[in-house]
Amino acid sequence: MRRDVRDYPPRQDSVPAARRRAAWLAVAWGRPDAAADLALVASELTTNALRHGSVPGRFLRVEMRLTGSVLRIEVTDPRGESRPVVREAGHDEQGGRGLGIVGAVADRWGCTGRVVGKTVWAEFGGAGRR
Repeated sequence: MRRDVRDYPPRQDSVPAARRRAAWLAVAWGRPDAAADLALVASELTTNALRHGSVPGRFLRVEMRLTGSVLRIEVTDPRGESRPVVREAGHDEQGGRGLGIVGAVADRWGCTGRVVGKTVWAEFGGAGRR
């Protein structure tokens, strides 16, 4: 198993940093086929955590793991009461499509509550699609 954990401050520049790290890790871990999708999901999940789950002074955690053929990304934020909801964004809305995108490109995704906060995760590879 390979594992990478990074804590990011609740700032806008954390999103491209997490996206670049995800793409780099996919290639470094021998999964260049998943690099673009993993980077996209990292961007969407980190953006959601920043917008809906951040607390001033508390970091967001992005963890990536490769176990066998399964590549997993987890984004943890400190606000457990704010759970992700897939919704259909209107044509004129600038946001609201992130989880739909995650569901379209990842094989599986979900949310796990924690004692403090929540973890939204997505997986690529392995058996079955969500």
